[in-house]
Amino acid sequence: MLLRRTLLASPLLLAATAARADWVPKQLIHVIVGFAPGGTADIAARLAGEAIQRRTGTTVVVDNKSGALGFIALKSVANAAPDGYTVGIGIMGQLAVAPVVPGSQIPFDIDMELMPLCNLVGVPMALIVRPNAPYKTVAELIAYAKANPGKVSYGSTGNGSTNQLGAELFAAEAGGLKLLHVPYRGGAPAIADVATGQIDMFFANVSEIGGQISSGQVRALGIAATHPNPIAPDLPLLTKDMPTVDISNWFGLVGPAGLPPEIASALSRLFLDAMADPATKLLLASRGLEAISQDGPAFKAAILKDRERWAKVVKQGNIKAE
Repeated sequence: MLLRRTLLASPLLLAATAARADWVPKQLIHVIVGFAPGGTADIAARLAGEAIQRRTGTTVVVDNKSGALGFIALKSVANAAPDGYTVGIGIMGQLAVAPVVPGSQIPFDIDMELMPLCNLVGVPMALIVRPNAPYKTVAELIAYAKANPGKVSYGSTGNGSTNQLGAELFAAEAGGLKLLHVPYRGGAPAIADVATGQIDMFFANVSEIGGQISSGQVRALGIAATHPNPIAPDLPLLTKDMPTVDISNWFGLVGPAGLPPEIASALSRLFLDAMADPATKLLLASRGLEAISQDGPAFKAAILKDRERWAKVVKQGNIKAE
């Protein structure tokens, strides 16, 4: 009798399991971005949303909530109902760098309260210098910095930022250069000061400086990547002589920690399929961005790996948050 009941129940159990596995959104999805419209995180979210709506008919709304280095937005994601309708963009600086920088002001436990869903896009950093600099190649910059210790200045978006870590990694791999750090409140004013010669160099997302490079406002010496980027295909690869200087900022999707596995998996597939859409990939390339095919477990592993990598740079450079 017990066996018969079990056999009769099995189809119902299988049907329920299949229903959970086939979760699809029944209402619009909010993607919370902790940065202003027009930035890389915002662009990634909007391109994904457009592709999802085009492919499935599901509406995706991007909500920009800037402040506290984007942690206000991530906190609102962590506090959201775990129903699949509120997710957010988490970037390398928040999820991998801030946790290993002493003094970082993280207002909640990101590992306990957020769930990595998938990694969406990456963008390499380019090394730019003032247009009237006496050095026109990376080798000339290194030679000049060695001959003038402490005189070559570099900008960043603040202590513990990926811009600072990129410059410190470059300095270490170039033989221990002594550079002068000048922190800014954002990338735009730092780039502007490179263009006017107020500071010497800056590591910037290549997606955000294509116009300045092509117009000659800044001089680009190289790109921290292993392959050319469509925004600046002729830029020398820094990894040719310094293999470890492969610096790509990434922008992933996170949700509240309580998301059921079937919803988390469905959201991952939904967004990864959107980024793999041919039309989306063309739009990404036009902005110097590349789709990243990492599901939840792979994304989580990448976060932990990057924490180990940047923790070494932080310790070596004695870097502390503001």
